[in-house]
Amino acid sequence: MTRVLEVHDLEKNFGGVVAAHNINVSVDNGETIGIIGANGAGKTTFVNMVTGYLKPSGGRIEFMGKSVVGLPPRDVTKLGLCRSFQVPQVFLSESVFDNMLVAYGIAERAGLGLFTPLHTDERAARVDAQLKRYQIDDYRDVAASALPQGVRKLLDIAMATVRSPKLVMLDEPTSGISVEEKFGLMDIIMQALREEETTVMFIEHDMEIVERFVDRVWAFYQGEIICDATTAEAMKDEKVREFVIGQEYHPAHVEGGAHA
Repeated sequence: MTRVLEVHDLEKNFGGVVAAHNINVSVDNGETIGIIGANGAGKTTFVNMVTGYLKPSGGRIEFMGKSVVGLPPRDVTKLGLCRSFQVPQVFLSESVFDNMLVAYGIAERAGLGLFTPLHTDERAARVDAQLKRYQIDDYRDVAASALPQGVRKLLDIAMATVRSPKLVMLDEPTSGISVEEKFGLMDIIMQALREEETTVMFIEHDMEIVERFVDRVWAFYQGEIICDATTAEAMKDEKVREFVIGQEYHPAHVEGGAHA
């Protein structure tokens, strides 16, 4: 199996504060990794370092065998490692179609020049295919500001994955989504990413989502990974129960996770 991501001895200090310490993990092609931990545990710091938004204080990060330490986010994205944010990064005044058109234009480094048209028939066809893949084609001509929160999340992830990345990192994809909608939203996201054969990592506080959609869990606590295990094993781990999910949490009957 192809190794997609390798992280060795990763460290990050903010003055005297240790935000990440001795992180050693790897991800193989096709895995779905759930990143869990309390606020301030180091989850977003880790993702920011891997995606180029934050430079580590020490250690190595290799994506598809190539070091990405020190590369700006745009260059990391070009290599095939993309991310979405907890707050959707969309142009609120523009339609869903136009948001996607801009995303493709930027990804293809074309269409934004003075004399090069952004809208071409070929690009429009790719936009429509991506909207259909994420099941938001019914909102094609709706302004992003008027979208339900779940649809806005889907648009953000659809825009983030226009390059068909090898690995995508999602920051709390179900944040702000109702209990009734969260499983349906994740079904759409995971189906779309599986179609593209994309390896997935996501930060998530909802353990029901983690149990249903994840193969393996990384549990963060005070800047360190205290558990790297299958979903079923992680939910029973004493450190995870003490520092992350709470002793009162009762896991569902999941054999390893990712059974959706």
